[in-house]
This record gives sequence, structure tokens and C-alpha cells, in this order.
Amino acid sequence: MRVLGLDTATPVAGLAVLEDGRLLGELFLNTGRTHSEKLLPALHQLLDYCELKLRDIDGFAVAIGPGSFTGLRIGLATAKGFAHSLGKPLVGVPTLDALALNAAGAGGIICPILNARKNEVYAALYVSHNGQELNRLSQYMAVSPAELVDLLEQYEEPVTLLGDGVAVLGTELREKLGNRARWMVNTLSLPRASQIAYLGLVRLQQKSAEDIKELVPFYIRPSEAEARLMAKERGVEK
Repeated sequence: MRVLGLDTATPVAGLAVLEDGRLLGELFLNTGRTHSEKLLPALHQLLDYCELKLRDIDGFAVAIGPGSFTGLRIGLATAKGFAHSLGKPLVGVPTLDALALNAAGAGGIICPILNARKNEVYAALYVSHNGQELNRLSQYMAVSPAELVDLLEQYEEPVTLLGDGVAVLGTELREKLGNRARWMVNTLSLPRASQIAYLGLVRLQQKSAEDIKELVPFYIRPSEAEARLMAKERGVEK
């Protein structure tokens, strides 16, 4: 089964093709251009390198968030368009799940962290027992750096941290976790489309594709527009 993974949840754009779990090709773009500018040209390039046409893809997997509101909408709209036009299945993959997979095999707690801005981070806690499968221990969170550090301090196991939100935690992390804190190298601290494709393949093999019409971005917290609307509605209720 060939699966195309798309990731536009962060400033990094990624595309990957897996065939029965084997990575055929991956493009990873951490440049200043917008996702709308680089996504389709990168896709054509990747398929050309893999000697494939879009119709040769059996299923699609897309990062659904949390992450950039605009980036998520671009990736989801693109994946939905492909799946609908070709009549192929589509699954959504939480960004934190895919990022945590970069550290699969690490002992103790795995904590992927994304910078959510506004003095918050997106995070979740995982353990991995066999280097491939992850078990999530917590809810997906949008919390302050201090709240996350306090949560991590409750665990006795080593904690492997990765993601662009790690830098937001500051010196308090070292002070409270000490030598229990471990960091992944920078190249493994960014979401990868190959992990999106892998997790999507697992779900597609389980016949758990999404209803395309029902699949929406997973923001964790409301977007700016939604927050303004809720504030306005609360004002009216008063």
C-alpha cells in the first residue's frame, strides 16, 4: 500500500511516500516560503523522483494539528482535494503523535513540545516500549511552560524532550528535572512527513479512514477568529 503523508502544521513543510512501510522518498522544506507556494511544486518533484503519479497513491495521511492555523488549513484542504478527486481514503494524524515517534525507543517519558505562542506550548506525554508503537499518557495540552515543567517534575523517569517548544521552557526545566531531562538533536526535533505517513499507514491498514467531510483541524485551543466570536457571544449573554 502506498501512502502519501503531508505535513504543514509548522513552518516546516514535509511530504513523504511510503510503500508497505518502506520509505520511497521524502521532501523536508524548512525555508521562508509559504506552504501555499511550495507544497504543490514539492509534491510534483517528490512523485517524479519516486517515478509515481498521484493516481498511484493508495491513501493519504495529513497532519491535523496542533500547529499553525493557516498551515493546517492548507494541508488539510490539499489532502481532502486529492482524496476526494481520486476516491482514495484519508486519515488525519495528530502532529504531536508524529513528533513523538521521532523519539520512539527512548526510555522513560517522551514529551514532544510545540511553541503555541502567547506564552503557551502544545504538548503531550508518551511512552514507547518497542521502538515503534507509542502509548499516550496524557491529553493533548495547551499549557504555560511553567505548568508543563511542574507536570514533568511529577515523574521519576527520564524525560526526552523534542520540538521547537523546548526552548520556551527556559532554565526552569534544567533546575527542576536536572539530569533526568534529555534532548533530541535538532534534526529530530522537527515533525517529519514520513512519520505522518507511517502512522497513517497503520490506521489505513486497520480500515479506519476518515469521513472526508468530517475531518477538521485539531487546534486544541480556539483560533483567533473563534476566540473573538466566543468573547462577543459571552458579552451578549451578559
